[in-house]
Amino acid sequence: MARAIFIVLDSLGCGSALDSASFGDEGADTLGHIAEAISLRMPVLDSLGLGRAAALSRGKPLNGFNAPVHPQAVFGYAVETSQGKDTPSGHWELAGAPADFSFGYFPPGTPAFPPALVAAIVEAGQLPGIIGDCHAAGVALIEDLGEEHLRTGKPIMYTSVDSVLQIAAHEESFGRERLFELCRTVRKIVDPLHIGRVIARPFLGTHAGDFKRTQYRKDFSIPPPHGNILDRAAKENRAIMSVGKIGDIFDHRNTGEEIKGAHDMNLFDRMLPALQRLPDGGLMFANFVDLDTDFGHRRNVAGYAAGLEKFDSRMAEIVPLLRDGDLLLVSADHGNDPTWKGTDHTREHVPVIGMQAGAQGRDIGRRETFADVGASIAAHLGLEPTTTGTSFL
Repeated sequence: MARAIFIVLDSLGCGSALDSASFGDEGADTLGHIAEAISLRMPVLDSLGLGRAAALSRGKPLNGFNAPVHPQAVFGYAVETSQGKDTPSGHWELAGAPADFSFGYFPPGTPAFPPALVAAIVEAGQLPGIIGDCHAAGVALIEDLGEEHLRTGKPIMYTSVDSVLQIAAHEESFGRERLFELCRTVRKIVDPLHIGRVIARPFLGTHAGDFKRTQYRKDFSIPPPHGNILDRAAKENRAIMSVGKIGDIFDHRNTGEEIKGAHDMNLFDRMLPALQRLPDGGLMFANFVDLDTDFGHRRNVAGYAAGLEKFDSRMAEIVPLLRDGDLLLVSADHGNDPTWKGTDHTREHVPVIGMQAGAQGRDIGRRETFADVGASIAAHLGLEPTTTGTSFL
């Protein structure tokens, strides 16, 4: 029985969605704008149809992408139906079970959080108070408020245009485990508000200019809807490996063996031996987040381009590990155009590319929902169909 390997390149959008204007993102194009700014060399993903998929989405060729497509490659692009441009809604829809509710958001302005919510968090967490209380990029905010946090013991709490509440605290003076426990408490408090994620952002350092976030970020997600590929695989007692943030995104429900890494390349190093021991009929679901967190949000075009090329070079190590009949798919959960205004995600189409070892490749065109990816994986593995989506296999 063949296996399925699904990789999400976090934030690699490939052209504005039709409803992007309602999100303030009309004209955003993560991959297209990077390729226009910098000459990209991505021969492996190009051979799997990345250039073709982006051209279908954008309605014009992708600069520098013209490699012959592997005869076993499938390529196309998908449109998000969930009303968001965030990590949970993108992943849940990709997995075949979109959110059946609307996420809650904190409106722009300062303070960002309702006073009653802050009071509840302070009381439940036995805190001296909070600082921040705003929409902000986390790296800059920690730089600005880290010394005050060390002096007062008040955690730094902030949000963004995503459905998220983030809490930053010093790993040593505040305590990493204490931060995690605070986030678990806050997760319960914001559940009625349908906030997608509470994120712990531990950091180290002693003064401004020295503060650095550590590898121990932890997401506490609202539970995903039932009926996704993880649920379906678990129901059939299939082996499941979740790489990177997948466990956090799916609230650790049916996420099997969870494989973590300090950064994408370290994560790739750990994923390869895991793939070799994934048994027949198994599912590997991976998220690689550095493109989003390190370069997209920081509007670093050169860094994003270098990250893409580095990832592409590692993809060459996966293809030889595929067994006859294995399905390899690569996609994204949203965009994060580093040439765009602001620091937040962008509402875009996502590429859907990959190959089925031993099968004929094809153009799968425009997919009307991300959920077609999950539906195709379920069909490939012979699982019960996902809640939504139509298989392209």
